[in-house]
Amino acid sequence: MTIVERARPVLDPVDRMSEIVFGLLMALSFTGTMSAAVADGEQVGGVLVAALGCNVAWGIVDSVMFVLAVAVERARKRHLMTSIRKDAVPEARQVFLEHLPDEIGSCLDNSQVEALFSCMRAKPEVQGGRVVTLGDFKAAVLIFGLVVASTLPPSIPFFFIDELRLAMRVSNATSLVMLFIIGAQIGRYTGRKPWPTAFAMASIGSVLVLVTIAFGG
Repeated sequence: MTIVERARPVLDPVDRMSEIVFGLLMALSFTGTMSAAVADGEQVGGVLVAALGCNVAWGIVDSVMFVLAVAVERARKRHLMTSIRKDAVPEARQVFLEHLPDEIGSCLDNSQVEALFSCMRAKPEVQGGRVVTLGDFKAAVLIFGLVVASTLPPSIPFFFIDELRLAMRVSNATSLVMLFIIGAQIGRYTGRKPWPTAFAMASIGSVLVLVTIAFGG
C-alpha cells in the first residue's frame, strides 16, 4: 500500500509568517535611521525610497538564499539515499541509523528498523530529478513579495505626516501592532495560546524601537 502525497502549499504558514516578521523587523531597523539621515540634510522621501530599495534588495537575497538552501538540502538527501542503496550493508546501515529521526526510531523495534532499512535500500534510484524545481522558484517569488509587502504599512506614515518624529512613532506603532498580530497567529498555529507569542514578537520590536531611540532615532 502506498501513501498518497497531499498537495503542499508553496510555503507553509510558519514560513509565510516568518518572512513577514523579517520584513517588519527590517522596517523597524530602517525607520530608525530616518532621524540621523534627515539631520544630515537628506529629504525624508529620498531616505524612505533608499530604505525601501534596501528592503527590496534584502527580499532578493532572502529569496536566492532560500532556493540555495533547498537545493543543498535536496542534494544532501539524495546523497544519503544513494549511500543507503549502494554502500556495503554495514556502512549503509550506519548511515541509515545516523539519520533516522529519534522520534521515529523510538517507536520502532529492531525488526521494524531493519525492515525500514531494507525497504529504503530496495527503492529504485530516481534518475534525472531536479535539484531545484518550479515550486522552489514560486516559493522564492512569494518570499520576495512577503518581505517587501510587509514593509509598506510601516512606510505609509512618512508619506502623509510631515513631522519626522511623529511619523517615526506612528510607523513604529504600526510595525508593533503587526508583529503582535503575526505573533498571535504563530502561537495559534503551533497549538499554544496565541498571546504569549504575540507579546514576545511585540517585545522584540519594542526593544528595537528603544535601541534606535537611545541612539538618536
